[in-house]
Amino acid sequence: MKKGGEGGIYKDIPGFCKSATIEDICAHGYVLTPGRYVGAEELEDDDEPFDEKMKRLSVKLEEQFEESTKLEEAIKNNLKELGF
Repeated sequence: MKKGGEGGIYKDIPGFCKSATIEDICAHGYVLTPGRYVGAEELEDDDEPFDEKMKRLSVKLEEQFEESTKLEEAIKNNLKELGF
């Protein structure tokens, strides 16, 4: 850990921030794209089998599409009542 501003402690956080050294930057050809250094946040495995998860999420997505259609119609009707 490194000392941060105003007496705080700095810590690299995967997917969010990293204190890159000149050597790190040189190794990446002086490209400063954050993803090269920050990387990705580690995600926890939810232990749900892929097929089950996709079925569950597909059903939820279909429900959201249906709700979207209802809301779109309500907006169109409201605009029509307002003369648009």
